[in-house]
Amino acid sequence: MKKNNSPKMPLAPDIQTSAGPSPQVQTFGCRLNVYESEVMKTHAKDAGIENAIIFNTCAVTAEAERQARQAIRRARREHPDARIIVTGCSAQIKPDSYAGMPEVDQVIGNDLKLKAETWSKTGSKTGSGTCSETGGAVAPAQKVIVNDIMSVRETAGHLLEGFEGHARAFIQVQNGCDHRCTFCIIPYGRGNSRSVPLDEIIAQIRKLVDQGYREVVLSGVDVTSYGKDLPGEPTLGYMMTQIFAQVTDLPRLRLSSLDPVEIDEDLWALIAQEPRLMPHLHLSVQAGDDMILKRMKRRHARQDVIDVCARARSLRPDMVFGADIIAGFPTETDEMFANSLKLVEECDLTFLHVFPYSPREGTPAAKMPQVDAGLRKDRAGQLRALGDYQLARFLYRHAAGRQSVVVEQNNIGRTEHFAEVQLDKAVPMGQLISVDITGIRDNRLVGKCVVA
Repeated sequence: MKKNNSPKMPLAPDIQTSAGPSPQVQTFGCRLNVYESEVMKTHAKDAGIENAIIFNTCAVTAEAERQARQAIRRARREHPDARIIVTGCSAQIKPDSYAGMPEVDQVIGNDLKLKAETWSKTGSKTGSGTCSETGGAVAPAQKVIVNDIMSVRETAGHLLEGFEGHARAFIQVQNGCDHRCTFCIIPYGRGNSRSVPLDEIIAQIRKLVDQGYREVVLSGVDVTSYGKDLPGEPTLGYMMTQIFAQVTDLPRLRLSSLDPVEIDEDLWALIAQEPRLMPHLHLSVQAGDDMILKRMKRRHARQDVIDVCARARSLRPDMVFGADIIAGFPTETDEMFANSLKLVEECDLTFLHVFPYSPREGTPAAKMPQVDAGLRKDRAGQLRALGDYQLARFLYRHAAGRQSVVVEQNNIGRTEHFAEVQLDKAVPMGQLISVDITGIRDNRLVGKCVVA
């Protein structure tokens, strides 16, 4: 899995709440979950579901699961009459544990959550029981609607009108993962790798551009495996080449997390030649020591990461990199950890997503000799401090000049390199504007809007 929308070890458990009139959706984890929450919200609204709170959970770490359970309990206290539905990776892997929570009315599997018919059959809450297809309370056995995720073979595209509360649109191009990294539980929540057909991806992007989105992010669990299950086995780079050719008015395209050794030649050509591909690559690095990478069952070695960064910068000198890194993986010694710190510096990685290792029941790494939890936390702190330093260096190098910025919420924008910019005045969310950078404040660039 590519660790991400989220993308992947996905993003650190980042709760995003989308609260329309009804239902509400609380999203945990990766960029892919953000996309899927929009799909679910659309299906639930179309099905007439009201007074419901849907929790789209993440299973990457124990902390992600703890946050979800805490949010579920809080939601029940604050909304005693609402229907609470739990789905997502954690719910797929541990459906009975969520069904056993008195606050939860229904648990829906990770593939079923994206099907319109699931929501049309779900109905609305009657009293404190789960509802049947025809309405009314049902037996406890119907509280859990979860498939065997490994039996799922297709990932359909879902055409969306837009993304409430988001300036950038995330679209799903791939789901699942065929790899079995020893620390990762996500394949058991997402299933095996499967790709969205190219024509559906292009139709979705056209629709989003027509809705006014200026930046689209391609998301998946393992996006560099795109196309291996489709006729002709198109690569990720080929698919992106077709997007640029067929959606000529798309200003900005960004990728979620990439496996360092699975970048195909078509994608390398885009990095060299296509200015609409943003100069920001997020790599699923995970560690900087070869022995740890081997014990993680990763496909790359330390030198591979160095080579990928060097090649990308040779083609596009302004390329900036993010990376997922796990601190305190089982058997990691001080020397092994030092190799991860050195890799950040050698590759000049800027945007770090750092996770202290979290044992996941059912994974091989959970049975390996564990690093002390306090030491894991300390090493994660060292990596984050280095990440702060790397970000500060990057911001210093970009503290002047004109930048193209997509406007997000609260007068914050994102540059092509993914750096945050504090704008000098309010600009409607989603606009693509020019900004003169005037300095740095609070780990952000500061800029004056030139066009608004």
